[in-house]
Amino acid sequence: MKKNVLKIGLFAIILIGTFSCKNKEKELADKRIVELESFVDSLKSVSDAEREANWEQISADFEKKEISANASLMDLDEETRLASQAKIDASITKYDEYKVTVQSNQTVVAAKPNPSQMLRDRLFGAGKIGSDMSFAWVNKDNILSVYDNFYNAYKDNKSDFTREDYDEIKLMYEALDSRKNTVENEGLSSSDNTKIASIKFKLSPMFKVNRMGAKSRENEEAKE
Repeated sequence: MKKNVLKIGLFAIILIGTFSCKNKEKELADKRIVELESFVDSLKSVSDAEREANWEQISADFEKKEISANASLMDLDEETRLASQAKIDASITKYDEYKVTVQSNQTVVAAKPNPSQMLRDRLFGAGKIGSDMSFAWVNKDNILSVYDNFYNAYKDNKSDFTREDYDEIKLMYEALDSRKNTVENEGLSSSDNTKIASIKFKLSPMFKVNRMGAKSRENEEAKE
């Protein structure tokens, strides 16, 4: 009789321990799922601009919480696991809606032409000059052609430039001149140097007159 009582007691202890363990596993899973749900729900209060600006961090945080929530399901019984998985999937669906919106907006922004870059491409060739105004690719062998191409592109498009365009062109021109000073010390031939000086001589007064013309044109358009 004693042995039976001991066996029953031992079984009860094991059973209680098992239930306790399963309860803890369920509690942990519930906690991880709530954290995931709360995180996704919190994105409602974030503006589109903020989401886009911080999407990399948002994405990383979501991934951590999703992995943590899924990992907590491993030791649950099948019925509980399926119910918990459904909650996780619902949060993923909500998150994916935000993700699609952010990615769509980023694609639209990327597709919009950058006026400044278009201007740089028009005067120096596609992709030659970026916002850093670096002319590191210009050397003693190609600098004459760079000035020549710039001058010709400028003449062909001068009637289309706005006053702001001229201000940016001036900055590009000054950056090119700065590069020329470096190239002169790297073996620029006297012949090429003379030809560049001729281009600069023709361009300088033209630039001043054209900018004044653009200013007058914009003032007249503003009055209409």
